[in-house]
Amino acid sequence: MSGETEPSFPDFGTLERGRFTYFPVVPGRLEFAMEVRNVLLRETSRARPLVVALELPTALQPAWVHAVSRLPEMSVILYGEEEDEAGRAIYVPVEPTDPFTEAIRTGLEIGAEILFADPNTGERPHLKDSYPDSYALRSAGLARYVDAYRVWPQERSAAISAHAAGIAWKLQGAHPEARVFVVLSMNLLDPVLDAMEEPQAQPMARTRIEGVKALNPHPECLAEITAEYPYLQERYEKYRQLATDADLVDRRRVQLQLLKEAEKRYEKNTGETVAYWQRRLIARFTRNLALSAGGLCAGLFDIVVAARSLVDDNYAWDVWELASVYPFQRAASDLMTVRIAGEEVWVDTKRLLLRRRLPSAKRRLRPVGLKGRKKEKFPGEWSSQPGTGGICSFPPEDLVIEDYGRYLKKKGKSILSEERTRTEPFTTSLLDGIDLRETIRNWHEGRIFVRQFQKIQGEVGSVIVIFDEDRQDRYNYLTTWLGEHQNESDMAFYATDPFTNLSGPGIGRGEYGGFLMSLPARRMFDVWRDPDYDLAESKPERLLLAGLDYSLERHVVYVAAKPPRSVFRTVAARSGRTIVYIPIGQLSPVTLKKLRVVHVLDGYDKRAIAKDYIW
Repeated sequence: MSGETEPSFPDFGTLERGRFTYFPVVPGRLEFAMEVRNVLLRETSRARPLVVALELPTALQPAWVHAVSRLPEMSVILYGEEEDEAGRAIYVPVEPTDPFTEAIRTGLEIGAEILFADPNTGERPHLKDSYPDSYALRSAGLARYVDAYRVWPQERSAAISAHAAGIAWKLQGAHPEARVFVVLSMNLLDPVLDAMEEPQAQPMARTRIEGVKALNPHPECLAEITAEYPYLQERYEKYRQLATDADLVDRRRVQLQLLKEAEKRYEKNTGETVAYWQRRLIARFTRNLALSAGGLCAGLFDIVVAARSLVDDNYAWDVWELASVYPFQRAASDLMTVRIAGEEVWVDTKRLLLRRRLPSAKRRLRPVGLKGRKKEKFPGEWSSQPGTGGICSFPPEDLVIEDYGRYLKKKGKSILSEERTRTEPFTTSLLDGIDLRETIRNWHEGRIFVRQFQKIQGEVGSVIVIFDEDRQDRYNYLTTWLGEHQNESDMAFYATDPFTNLSGPGIGRGEYGGFLMSLPARRMFDVWRDPDYDLAESKPERLLLAGLDYSLERHVVYVAAKPPRSVFRTVAARSGRTIVYIPIGQLSPVTLKKLRVVHVLDGYDKRAIAKDYIW
């Protein structure tokens, strides 16, 4: 004997009660919009609800439904409260990734009745809206997410209970035989569930909401006013229309794709590239920013901050502009188009100042009398002039790079000093001073901690800086040149061929891939042909071996994106040297960018005219 069971919605813990199925959401979050749509479409036509109820003011229903009909083009609902003497205007963005909007949109698709369940009984009471990161739904699932949130119930006030009672009254008045799918904020779930346990009377006080209308936000202001950035919302629309794999809207994958596309724009606009170590540090930085805020994935603001901090303002601008693109939005529409600032929609907005440095026609206009940059009289003029057979450096650049080398030596010693610092509780002596960090960390113990710096034996000799490991063999100009006086280092470097990019007659402009500096001067043989370093597997390793070999001091500073192989620690120890590794991400990217440019002069006679061609 067999019987047909009544179909029902998926089990969300204890959230299905009779003909009501409660679906708690975090407003404005993409993952919950996906869950709402999937649940409403997953069931057979027999199990689908006849009513989709939402925790939204009834007075906004006509404008909201009209805004939903315009999707994927976004809208903003504007209204003001009658009793508000300050004339406050309230903006509510209607965006695809909002779960309430998605519930209306999908509910209309399946032919359900839409019910706005907030009866406008007064100003909505303040409810805490601190939720776990919604990205956790991808691994934990909705049921575990909701159960974990409900373990610590929120404090209730009389206003919250009255607000929940008003919503319960509206729900109890829904179609008496219809299955009702209730979408409401997670922080209001338990108050509404409790209010539904007993019949509710119609609220006495009603508030009129005046001047409700839908507006068309200008495409350029979307990134400021939407809960999810437009680039992510575009991906959601594609996922929704094509019913493709959910990985299309995976936040981390979308973030990676955003940064990659921004890199292409950055390279096209500036001619510069983002190094692999910068990509790795951006990923680490955004992760740490998210964790510090109690999240799993960084938001757009944190992504832009990381791009600016680890590359420059130009790259951050490209990231922001690309993240703001939403191709479905138009400036001309059937609704009034408005430009709205983020401060008008959100409370406690954050600002970030980006100083874009790109050449423009107006910047190229120079005042009368200003000396212009010399140019070739005809194409190939500079390359056709005979060379002298020798090369030399440009002295002003030598001063800059020598000064930076001294800075790296000091930084290397400070790192060694920090590594050899001993911290202990204060007893009879302050030693080298109070350790404020350790004292604050152990403040509960009521003790003061002091630190002692152990003396560092030896100085720093050679300095190696690796900008690019050159895995693609881009830097094929290998050179060793000697210092011209006692304060100038011998130097070995690999760079792009400077004489394929001439700045003047016999004046080539290249880009360092890496260099080695060593004092005293006039001791270094050709590093690139020395057979003693043939065991090196790459150009950076050859420079490091030479740095260990030529250093007269105990310590050698090595700056790169990643530390050298462990075998080089052994090589250094056998020669009485130590390698002080400094991650290149700890140094200023702006300074490193200026430092990478190298000019090679084809003869000493070019120094007299180089200042007229090198800017």
